[in-house]
Amino acid sequence: MFLTISTTGTPERPATDLGFLLHKHPDRAQAFSTSYGKAHVLYPEADVERCTAALLLEVDAVALVRRGKGKGRGGAPDAALAQYVNDRPYAASSLLAVALSSVFSSAMSGRCDARPDAPGQTRPLRVEIPALPARGGRDLVAKLFEPLGWTVTAEAVALDTQFPEWGDSRYVRVVLESQSLTLAEALRHLYVLLPVLDDAKHYWVSSDEVDKLLRAGEGWLPVHPEHKLITSRYLSRRWSLTRQAMERLELVRLAEADDSEVEAIDNAVEESADGETEEKPTPLAVRRRDAITAALTEAGAARVLDLGCGQGQLVQALLKDARFTEIVGTDVSMRALTIASRRLKLDRMGERQASRVQLFQSSLAYTDNRLKGYDAAVLSEVIEHVDLPRLPALEYAVFGAARPRTVLVTTPNVEYNVRWETLPAGHVRHGDHRFEWTREEFRTWANAVAERHGYAVEFVPVGPDDPEVGPPTQMAVFSMKTATTETTTESVNAKEAKAA
Repeated sequence: MFLTISTTGTPERPATDLGFLLHKHPDRAQAFSTSYGKAHVLYPEADVERCTAALLLEVDAVALVRRGKGKGRGGAPDAALAQYVNDRPYAASSLLAVALSSVFSSAMSGRCDARPDAPGQTRPLRVEIPALPARGGRDLVAKLFEPLGWTVTAEAVALDTQFPEWGDSRYVRVVLESQSLTLAEALRHLYVLLPVLDDAKHYWVSSDEVDKLLRAGEGWLPVHPEHKLITSRYLSRRWSLTRQAMERLELVRLAEADDSEVEAIDNAVEESADGETEEKPTPLAVRRRDAITAALTEAGAARVLDLGCGQGQLVQALLKDARFTEIVGTDVSMRALTIASRRLKLDRMGERQASRVQLFQSSLAYTDNRLKGYDAAVLSEVIEHVDLPRLPALEYAVFGAARPRTVLVTTPNVEYNVRWETLPAGHVRHGDHRFEWTREEFRTWANAVAERHGYAVEFVPVGPDDPEVGPPTQMAVFSMKTATTETTTESVNAKEAKAA
Protein backbone atom coordinates (compact mmCIF):
# COMPACT_ATOMS: atom_id res chain seq x y z
CA MET A 1 0.00 0.00 0.00
CA PHE A 2 1.21 3.52 -0.56
CA LEU A 3 0.30 7.17 -0.81
CA THR A 4 2.00 10.21 -2.27
CA ILE A 5 2.19 13.78 -1.01
CA SER A 6 3.01 16.47 -3.57
CA THR A 7 3.52 20.21 -3.45
CA THR A 8 4.49 22.94 -5.87
CA GLY A 9 6.81 25.88 -5.33
CA THR A 10 8.68 28.89 -6.59
CA PRO A 11 12.34 29.95 -6.40
CA GLU A 12 11.45 31.93 -3.26
CA ARG A 13 9.61 28.98 -1.70
CA PRO A 14 10.97 25.87 -3.43
CA ALA A 15 8.86 22.73 -3.46
CA THR A 16 11.82 20.78 -2.08
CA ASP A 17 11.07 22.35 1.32
CA LEU A 18 8.82 19.31 1.58
CA GLY A 19 11.96 17.27 2.33
CA PHE A 20 12.80 19.52 5.28
CA LEU A 21 9.25 19.32 6.63
CA LEU A 22 9.15 15.53 6.38
CA HIS A 23 12.71 15.22 7.75
CA LYS A 24 13.52 12.91 4.81
CA HIS A 25 16.14 13.89 2.21
CA PRO A 26 14.86 13.83 -1.41
CA ASP A 27 18.15 12.49 -2.78
CA ARG A 28 17.93 9.08 -1.16
CA ALA A 29 15.44 6.36 -0.40
CA GLN A 30 15.02 5.40 3.24
CA ALA A 31 13.52 2.35 4.96
CA PHE A 32 12.00 2.04 8.44
CA SER A 33 10.97 -1.08 10.34
CA THR A 34 7.43 -1.32 11.68
CA SER A 35 5.60 -3.98 13.69
CA TYR A 36 4.02 -5.39 10.55
CA GLY A 37 6.61 -4.87 7.85
CA LYS A 38 8.84 -2.19 6.38
CA ALA A 39 8.04 1.39 5.39
CA HIS A 40 9.93 3.07 2.53
CA VAL A 41 10.13 6.80 1.82
CA LEU A 42 11.27 7.92 -1.63
CA TYR A 43 10.85 10.91 -3.94
CA PRO A 44 9.71 10.20 -7.53
CA GLU A 45 10.32 13.88 -8.32
CA ALA A 46 12.05 16.69 -6.46
CA ASP A 47 12.84 20.10 -7.93
CA VAL A 48 12.07 23.74 -7.25
CA GLU A 49 8.69 23.68 -8.99
CA ARG A 50 7.34 20.30 -7.88
CA CYS A 51 8.20 17.75 -5.24
CA THR A 52 6.51 14.42 -4.46
CA ALA A 53 7.18 12.15 -1.50
CA ALA A 54 5.89 8.58 -1.53
CA LEU A 55 5.31 6.36 1.48
CA LEU A 56 5.33 2.67 0.54
CA LEU A 57 4.44 0.12 3.20
CA GLU A 58 5.40 -3.52 2.67
CA VAL A 59 3.17 -5.56 4.96
CA ASP A 60 4.51 -8.84 6.33
CA ALA A 61 1.43 -11.07 6.10
CA VAL A 62 2.97 -13.68 8.41
CA ALA A 63 3.70 -11.08 11.12
CA LEU A 64 0.19 -9.69 10.76
CA VAL A 65 -1.35 -13.10 11.39
CA ARG A 66 1.00 -14.03 14.23
CA ARG A 67 0.50 -10.76 16.05
CA GLY A 68 -3.25 -11.07 15.52
CA LYS A 69 -3.48 -14.38 17.37
CA GLY A 70 -5.59 -14.43 20.50
CA LYS A 71 -9.02 -13.20 21.42
CA GLY A 72 -9.62 -9.53 20.93
CA ARG A 73 -6.04 -8.24 21.01
CA GLY A 74 -4.32 -7.01 17.89
CA GLY A 75 -6.17 -9.00 15.28
CA ALA A 76 -7.32 -7.31 12.11
CA PRO A 77 -10.86 -8.41 11.20
CA ASP A 78 -9.88 -9.28 7.64
CA ALA A 79 -6.84 -11.24 8.79
CA ALA A 80 -8.96 -13.16 11.28
CA LEU A 81 -11.27 -14.22 8.47
CA ALA A 82 -8.81 -14.84 5.66
CA GLN A 83 -5.49 -15.44 7.46
CA TYR A 84 -2.74 -14.90 4.91
CA VAL A 85 -4.90 -13.83 1.95
CA ASN A 86 -6.51 -10.43 2.48
CA ASP A 87 -6.38 -6.80 1.33
CA ARG A 88 -4.13 -5.51 4.14
CA PRO A 89 -0.93 -5.38 2.05
CA TYR A 90 -2.64 -3.41 -0.73
CA ALA A 91 -5.34 -1.10 0.66
CA ALA A 92 -4.76 1.95 2.86
CA SER A 93 -5.83 1.26 6.44
CA SER A 94 -4.80 1.76 10.06
CA LEU A 95 -1.52 0.05 9.11
CA LEU A 96 -0.69 2.96 6.83
CA ALA A 97 -1.94 5.49 9.39
CA VAL A 98 0.40 4.08 12.05
CA ALA A 99 3.28 4.12 9.56
CA LEU A 100 2.51 7.79 8.82
CA SER A 101 2.65 8.73 12.50
CA SER A 102 5.85 6.73 13.02
CA VAL A 103 7.83 7.76 9.95
CA PHE A 104 6.62 11.38 9.84
CA SER A 105 6.20 12.01 13.59
CA SER A 106 8.13 15.31 13.57
CA ALA A 107 6.20 16.57 10.56
CA MET A 108 2.88 15.61 12.17
CA SER A 109 3.77 17.54 15.33
CA GLY A 110 4.71 20.60 13.27
CA ARG A 111 8.41 20.68 14.13
CA CYS A 112 11.21 21.56 11.71
CA ASP A 113 14.51 22.74 13.17
CA ALA A 114 16.03 23.49 9.75
CA ARG A 115 13.10 25.69 8.67
CA PRO A 116 11.42 26.86 11.92
CA ASP A 117 8.85 29.03 10.13
CA ALA A 118 7.93 26.46 7.48
CA PRO A 119 5.62 24.15 9.50
CA GLY A 120 3.17 26.98 10.15
CA GLN A 121 2.92 27.98 6.49
CA THR A 122 0.12 26.75 4.28
CA ARG A 123 1.16 25.38 0.90
CA PRO A 124 -0.38 23.66 -2.13
CA LEU A 125 -0.84 20.00 -1.26
CA ARG A 126 -1.95 17.01 -3.29
CA VAL A 127 -2.41 13.59 -1.71
CA GLU A 128 -3.07 10.51 -3.82
CA ILE A 129 -4.21 7.16 -2.43
CA PRO A 130 -4.66 4.51 -5.15
CA ALA A 131 -6.70 2.06 -3.06
CA LEU A 132 -8.64 3.22 -0.03
CA PRO A 133 -11.32 1.02 1.58
CA ALA A 134 -14.37 3.25 2.06
CA ARG A 135 -17.27 1.75 3.99
CA GLY A 136 -19.74 4.40 2.96
CA GLY A 137 -18.45 4.97 -0.57
CA ARG A 138 -17.33 8.10 -2.34
CA ASP A 139 -19.95 10.24 -0.61
CA LEU A 140 -18.49 9.50 2.81
CA VAL A 141 -14.96 10.37 1.61
CA ALA A 142 -16.26 13.78 0.59
CA LYS A 143 -18.21 14.26 3.83
CA LEU A 144 -15.11 13.58 5.88
CA PHE A 145 -12.48 15.55 3.95
CA GLU A 146 -14.31 18.50 2.36
CA PRO A 147 -15.19 20.25 5.67
CA LEU A 148 -11.45 20.28 6.43
CA GLY A 149 -10.57 22.33 3.35
CA TRP A 150 -9.87 19.57 0.84
CA THR A 151 -11.12 19.29 -2.70
CA VAL A 152 -11.97 15.61 -3.09
CA THR A 153 -11.87 13.44 -6.19
CA ALA A 154 -12.94 9.87 -5.46
CA GLU A 155 -13.30 7.23 -8.16
CA ALA A 156 -14.78 3.83 -7.41
CA VAL A 157 -12.57 0.86 -8.22
CA ALA A 158 -14.35 -1.87 -10.19
CA LEU A 159 -14.42 -5.38 -8.79
CA ASP A 160 -13.03 -6.63 -12.09
CA THR A 161 -12.52 -4.52 -15.19
CA GLN A 162 -13.09 -7.66 -17.30
CA PHE A 163 -16.60 -8.01 -15.86
CA PRO A 164 -18.07 -4.52 -15.42
CA GLU A 165 -21.48 -6.04 -14.66
CA TRP A 166 -20.10 -7.15 -11.28
CA GLY A 167 -20.15 -3.52 -10.21
CA ASP A 168 -17.85 -1.52 -7.98
CA SER A 169 -15.79 -2.72 -5.04
CA ARG A 170 -15.63 -0.98 -1.66
CA TYR A 171 -12.32 0.61 -2.68
CA VAL A 172 -11.87 4.08 -4.14
CA ARG A 173 -8.98 5.92 -5.70
CA VAL A 174 -8.75 9.23 -3.88
CA VAL A 175 -7.07 12.53 -4.78
CA LEU A 176 -7.11 15.28 -2.14
CA GLU A 177 -6.06 18.82 -3.00
CA SER A 178 -5.78 21.90 -0.81
CA GLN A 179 -4.25 25.38 -0.88
CA SER A 180 -5.08 26.32 2.71
CA LEU A 181 -3.58 23.63 4.95
CA THR A 182 -0.21 23.09 6.59
CA LEU A 183 1.53 19.76 6.11
CA ALA A 184 1.05 18.90 9.80
CA GLU A 185 -2.70 19.44 9.50
CA ALA A 186 -2.85 17.26 6.40
CA LEU A 187 -0.97 14.41 8.07
CA ARG A 188 -3.23 14.54 11.14
CA HIS A 189 -6.31 14.39 8.92
CA LEU A 190 -4.96 11.29 7.19
CA TYR A 191 -3.90 9.66 10.45
CA VAL A 192 -7.45 9.84 11.82
CA LEU A 193 -9.57 9.41 8.71
CA LEU A 194 -7.80 6.50 6.95
CA PRO A 195 -8.85 3.95 9.62
CA VAL A 196 -12.23 5.67 9.93
CA LEU A 197 -13.00 5.04 6.26
CA ASP A 198 -11.68 1.48 6.44
CA ASP A 199 -13.73 1.01 9.63
CA ALA A 200 -11.28 -1.57 11.02
CA LYS A 201 -8.09 -1.47 13.05
CA HIS A 202 -5.24 -3.95 13.08
CA TYR A 203 -4.66 -3.57 16.82
CA TRP A 204 -6.65 -3.68 20.05
CA VAL A 205 -8.27 -0.31 20.81
CA SER A 206 -7.64 0.63 24.44
CA SER A 207 -8.29 3.75 26.51
CA ASP A 208 -5.14 5.51 25.29
CA GLU A 209 -6.70 5.68 21.82
CA VAL A 210 -8.98 8.42 23.14
CA ASP A 211 -5.95 10.60 23.88
CA LYS A 212 -4.45 9.82 20.45
CA LEU A 213 -7.68 10.81 18.72
CA LEU A 214 -8.03 14.08 20.62
CA ARG A 215 -4.39 15.02 20.04
CA ALA A 216 -4.61 14.38 16.30
CA GLY A 217 -8.06 15.99 16.12
CA GLU A 218 -7.12 19.13 18.01
CA GLY A 219 -8.45 22.22 16.26
CA TRP A 220 -10.71 20.41 13.78
CA LEU A 221 -12.47 17.37 15.20
CA PRO A 222 -14.72 19.15 17.76
CA VAL A 223 -16.30 21.29 15.01
CA HIS A 224 -16.39 18.64 12.27
CA PRO A 225 -20.00 17.93 11.20
CA GLU A 226 -19.27 14.18 11.23
CA HIS A 227 -17.39 14.13 14.56
CA LYS A 228 -19.73 11.51 16.05
CA LEU A 229 -19.14 9.05 13.20
CA ILE A 230 -15.39 9.76 13.20
CA THR A 231 -15.14 9.19 16.95
CA SER A 232 -17.19 5.99 16.93
CA ARG A 233 -15.34 4.39 14.01
CA TYR A 234 -11.88 5.47 15.14
CA LEU A 235 -12.52 3.83 18.52
CA SER A 236 -13.84 0.65 16.85
CA ARG A 237 -17.36 1.40 18.09
CA ARG A 238 -16.36 0.72 21.68
CA TRP A 239 -19.20 2.46 23.45
CA SER A 240 -17.41 3.34 26.68
CA LEU A 241 -14.42 4.88 24.88
CA THR A 242 -16.66 6.72 22.43
CA ARG A 243 -18.60 8.21 25.32
CA GLN A 244 -15.40 9.38 26.97
CA ALA A 245 -14.19 11.01 23.77
CA MET A 246 -17.53 12.70 23.08
CA GLU A 247 -17.66 14.13 26.59
CA ARG A 248 -14.17 15.57 26.21
CA LEU A 249 -15.01 16.98 22.78
CA GLU A 250 -18.08 18.62 24.33
CA LEU A 251 -15.84 20.26 26.93
CA VAL A 252 -13.72 21.69 24.11
CA ARG A 253 -16.81 23.05 22.35
CA LEU A 254 -18.13 24.57 25.57
CA ALA A 255 -14.79 26.21 26.28
CA GLU A 256 -14.63 27.68 22.77
CA ALA A 257 -18.20 28.95 23.01
CA ASP A 258 -17.41 30.56 26.38
CA ASP A 259 -14.06 31.89 25.14
CA SER A 260 -12.31 30.15 28.01
CA GLU A 261 -9.93 27.29 28.62
CA VAL A 262 -11.01 23.65 28.96
CA GLU A 263 -9.46 23.64 32.44
CA ALA A 264 -11.93 26.33 33.50
CA ILE A 265 -14.83 24.11 32.46
CA ASP A 266 -13.54 20.80 33.83
CA ASN A 267 -12.28 22.12 37.17
CA ALA A 268 -12.91 19.25 39.54
CA VAL A 269 -9.15 19.10 40.22
CA GLU A 270 -7.14 22.15 41.19
CA GLU A 271 -4.25 23.28 39.01
CA SER A 272 -0.76 23.51 40.46
CA ALA A 273 1.82 25.97 39.26
CA ASP A 274 3.33 23.65 36.65
CA GLY A 275 0.02 22.75 35.01
CA GLU A 276 -0.12 19.28 36.55
CA THR A 277 -2.65 18.56 39.31
CA GLU A 278 -0.92 17.18 42.34
CA GLU A 279 -2.29 16.71 45.83
CA LYS A 280 -0.05 18.42 48.37
CA PRO A 281 2.07 15.79 50.16
CA THR A 282 0.80 16.81 53.62
CA PRO A 283 1.05 14.42 56.56
CA LEU A 284 -2.75 14.38 56.79
CA ALA A 285 -3.10 13.01 53.24
CA VAL A 286 -0.65 10.25 54.07
CA ARG A 287 -2.40 9.47 57.35
CA ARG A 288 -5.73 9.31 55.58
CA ARG A 289 -4.49 6.78 53.04
CA ASP A 290 -2.82 4.75 55.80
CA ALA A 291 -6.06 4.71 57.82
CA ILE A 292 -8.05 3.59 54.78
CA THR A 293 -5.54 0.85 53.95
CA ALA A 294 -5.61 -0.39 57.54
CA ALA A 295 -9.43 -0.48 57.60
CA LEU A 296 -9.56 -2.36 54.29
CA THR A 297 -7.02 -4.87 55.54
CA GLU A 298 -8.94 -5.40 58.77
CA ALA A 299 -12.12 -5.99 56.75
CA GLY A 300 -10.34 -8.62 54.64
CA ALA A 301 -11.17 -6.79 51.41
CA ALA A 302 -9.41 -7.94 48.23
CA ARG A 303 -11.53 -6.28 45.51
CA VAL A 304 -11.81 -2.56 46.18
CA LEU A 305 -13.60 0.39 44.58
CA ASP A 306 -12.15 3.90 44.94
CA LEU A 307 -15.21 6.02 44.17
CA GLY A 308 -14.19 9.54 43.25
CA CYS A 309 -10.57 8.49 42.85
CA GLY A 310 -9.41 11.93 41.66
CA GLN A 311 -5.72 11.86 40.77
CA GLY A 312 -5.31 8.21 41.80
CA GLN A 313 -3.17 8.57 44.95
CA LEU A 314 -5.15 5.94 46.86
CA VAL A 315 -5.21 3.55 43.89
CA GLN A 316 -1.43 3.93 43.65
CA ALA A 317 -1.02 3.18 47.36
CA LEU A 318 -3.27 0.10 47.23
CA LEU A 319 -1.39 -1.29 44.22
CA LYS A 320 1.71 -1.59 46.42
CA ASP A 321 -0.09 -4.12 48.64
CA ALA A 322 -0.51 -7.56 47.03
CA ARG A 323 -3.48 -8.31 49.30
CA PHE A 324 -5.61 -6.10 47.09
CA THR A 325 -6.12 -8.21 43.99
CA GLU A 326 -8.46 -5.86 42.09
CA ILE A 327 -8.60 -2.07 42.41
CA VAL A 328 -11.07 0.02 40.45
CA GLY A 329 -10.90 3.81 40.38
CA THR A 330 -13.88 5.85 39.17
CA ASP A 331 -14.47 9.57 38.81
CA VAL A 332 -16.92 11.83 37.02
CA SER A 333 -14.06 14.01 35.73
CA MET A 334 -12.25 12.69 32.65
CA ARG A 335 -9.46 15.16 33.33
CA ALA A 336 -8.90 13.62 36.77
CA LEU A 337 -8.88 10.11 35.27
CA THR A 338 -6.34 11.15 32.65
CA ILE A 339 -4.05 12.48 35.36
CA ALA A 340 -4.57 9.29 37.39
CA SER A 341 -3.63 7.19 34.36
CA ARG A 342 -0.41 9.19 33.92
CA ARG A 343 0.38 8.93 37.64
CA LEU A 344 -0.04 5.14 37.56
CA LYS A 345 1.87 4.84 34.25
CA LEU A 346 -0.79 2.47 32.95
CA ASP A 347 0.67 2.53 29.44
CA ARG A 348 4.01 1.18 30.75
CA MET A 349 2.71 -1.08 33.50
CA GLY A 350 3.52 -4.79 33.38
CA GLU A 351 0.76 -7.19 32.36
CA ARG A 352 0.34 -8.78 35.80
CA GLN A 353 0.15 -5.43 37.59
CA ALA A 354 -2.13 -3.95 34.92
CA SER A 355 -4.59 -6.81 35.41
CA ARG A 356 -5.16 -5.60 38.99
CA VAL A 357 -6.21 -2.04 38.19
CA GLN A 358 -8.96 -0.38 36.15
CA LEU A 359 -10.05 3.24 35.73
CA PHE A 360 -13.36 4.36 34.26
CA GLN A 361 -15.76 7.27 34.35
CA SER A 362 -18.84 7.00 36.54
CA SER A 363 -21.14 9.39 38.37
CA LEU A 364 -22.31 8.60 41.89
CA ALA A 365 -25.53 10.45 41.12
CA TYR A 366 -26.69 7.34 39.22
CA THR A 367 -26.62 3.60 39.77
CA ASP A 368 -23.91 1.76 37.85
CA ASN A 369 -24.02 -2.03 37.48
CA ARG A 370 -20.24 -2.10 37.05
CA LEU A 371 -19.88 -1.24 40.74
CA LYS A 372 -21.64 -4.35 42.03
CA GLY A 373 -19.95 -7.35 43.61
CA TYR A 374 -16.94 -5.73 45.29
CA ASP A 375 -15.63 -6.38 48.79
CA ALA A 376 -15.25 -2.73 49.70
CA ALA A 377 -15.83 0.79 48.44
CA VAL A 378 -13.99 3.93 49.51
CA LEU A 379 -15.37 7.47 49.33
CA SER A 380 -12.36 9.48 50.47
CA GLU A 381 -13.07 13.22 50.66
CA VAL A 382 -15.97 12.83 48.22
CA ILE A 383 -19.31 13.50 49.89
CA GLU A 384 -18.47 17.12 50.73
CA HIS A 385 -18.18 17.82 46.98
CA VAL A 386 -21.83 16.78 46.46
CA ASP A 387 -24.75 19.19 46.82
CA LEU A 388 -26.80 18.20 49.87
CA PRO A 389 -29.99 17.54 47.82
CA ARG A 390 -27.97 15.03 45.73
CA LEU A 391 -26.63 13.06 48.69
CA PRO A 392 -29.63 10.66 48.77
CA ALA A 393 -28.85 9.67 45.15
CA LEU A 394 -25.21 8.96 46.08
CA GLU A 395 -26.38 7.05 49.14
CA TYR A 396 -28.64 4.79 47.09
CA ALA A 397 -26.07 4.27 44.30
CA VAL A 398 -23.47 3.03 46.82
CA PHE A 399 -25.39 1.49 49.72
CA GLY A 400 -28.60 0.51 47.95
CA ALA A 401 -27.44 -0.62 44.48
CA ALA A 402 -23.71 -1.47 44.57
CA ARG A 403 -23.84 -2.82 48.17
CA PRO A 404 -20.21 -3.70 48.90
CA ARG A 405 -19.61 -5.55 52.17
CA THR A 406 -17.59 -2.64 53.55
CA VAL A 407 -17.84 1.09 52.82
CA LEU A 408 -15.34 3.65 54.07
CA VAL A 409 -16.29 7.34 54.05
CA THR A 410 -13.88 10.10 55.05
CA THR A 411 -14.78 13.77 55.22
CA PRO A 412 -13.35 16.94 56.86
CA ASN A 413 -14.29 17.74 60.44
CA VAL A 414 -15.32 21.40 60.29
CA GLU A 415 -14.71 21.83 64.02
CA TYR A 416 -10.98 21.32 63.40
CA ASN A 417 -10.83 24.23 60.93
CA VAL A 418 -10.03 26.66 63.75
CA ARG A 419 -6.66 24.91 64.07
CA TRP A 420 -5.66 25.85 60.49
CA GLU A 421 -3.87 29.18 60.91
CA THR A 422 -4.00 29.97 57.19
CA LEU A 423 -7.74 29.25 56.84
CA PRO A 424 -9.90 32.38 57.29
CA ALA A 425 -12.74 32.05 59.78
CA GLY A 426 -15.94 30.77 58.21
CA HIS A 427 -14.21 29.40 55.10
CA VAL A 428 -14.25 25.75 53.98
CA ARG A 429 -11.00 23.94 53.16
CA HIS A 430 -11.59 23.67 49.39
CA GLY A 431 -13.47 25.99 47.10
CA ASP A 432 -15.53 23.10 45.71
CA HIS A 433 -16.78 21.87 49.11
CA ARG A 434 -20.57 22.20 49.30
CA PHE A 435 -20.53 21.64 53.06
CA GLU A 436 -18.30 20.53 55.91
CA TRP A 437 -19.88 18.71 58.84
CA THR A 438 -19.31 18.67 62.56
CA ARG A 439 -18.69 15.31 64.20
CA GLU A 440 -22.29 15.18 65.39
CA GLU A 441 -23.67 16.00 61.92
CA PHE A 442 -21.53 13.32 60.29
CA ARG A 443 -22.52 10.71 62.86
CA THR A 444 -26.20 11.54 62.46
CA TRP A 445 -25.98 11.13 58.66
CA ALA A 446 -23.90 7.94 58.82
CA ASN A 447 -26.14 6.28 61.44
CA ALA A 448 -29.24 7.04 59.35
CA VAL A 449 -27.61 5.61 56.20
CA ALA A 450 -26.55 2.47 58.05
CA GLU A 451 -30.03 1.99 59.48
CA ARG A 452 -31.73 2.39 56.09
CA HIS A 453 -29.49 -0.05 54.23
CA GLY A 454 -28.63 -2.75 56.74
CA TYR A 455 -25.13 -1.73 57.79
CA ALA A 456 -23.41 -1.30 61.12
CA VAL A 457 -21.14 1.75 61.40
CA GLU A 458 -18.10 2.69 63.48
CA PHE A 459 -16.23 6.00 63.57
CA VAL A 460 -12.46 6.35 63.40
CA PRO A 461 -10.47 9.58 63.89
CA VAL A 462 -7.84 10.32 61.23
CA GLY A 463 -4.98 12.63 62.14
CA PRO A 464 -4.23 14.20 65.53
CA ASP A 465 -7.33 13.85 67.75
CA ASP A 466 -7.62 17.24 69.40
CA PRO A 467 -9.33 16.97 72.83
CA GLU A 468 -11.42 20.07 72.11
CA VAL A 469 -12.29 19.96 68.41
CA GLY A 470 -11.53 16.36 67.42
CA PRO A 471 -9.48 15.09 64.43
CA PRO A 472 -9.01 16.96 61.14
CA THR A 473 -10.60 14.06 59.22
CA GLN A 474 -13.40 11.81 60.37
CA MET A 475 -13.95 8.32 58.93
CA ALA A 476 -17.01 6.11 59.06
CA VAL A 477 -16.54 2.36 58.56
CA PHE A 478 -19.77 0.73 57.37
CA SER A 479 -20.01 -3.07 57.59
CA MET A 480 -22.91 -4.94 56.05
CA LYS A 481 -24.98 -6.80 58.61
CA THR A 482 -25.21 -10.53 57.94
CA ALA A 483 -28.25 -12.65 58.60
CA THR A 484 -26.36 -14.43 61.42
CA THR A 485 -25.48 -11.15 63.08
CA GLU A 486 -29.03 -9.89 62.86
CA THR A 487 -30.41 -13.16 64.24
CA THR A 488 -27.93 -13.14 67.12
CA THR A 489 -28.76 -9.53 67.93
CA GLU A 490 -32.47 -10.29 67.93
CA SER A 491 -31.89 -13.30 70.25
CA VAL A 492 -29.87 -11.21 72.69
CA ASN A 493 -32.51 -8.50 72.67
CA ALA A 494 -35.22 -11.10 73.28
CA LYS A 495 -33.30 -12.61 76.20
CA GLU A 496 -32.70 -9.19 77.71
CA ALA A 497 -36.38 -8.32 77.34
CA LYS A 498 -37.43 -11.63 78.97
CA ALA A 499 -35.00 -11.11 81.84
CA ALA A 500 -36.35 -7.64 82.37
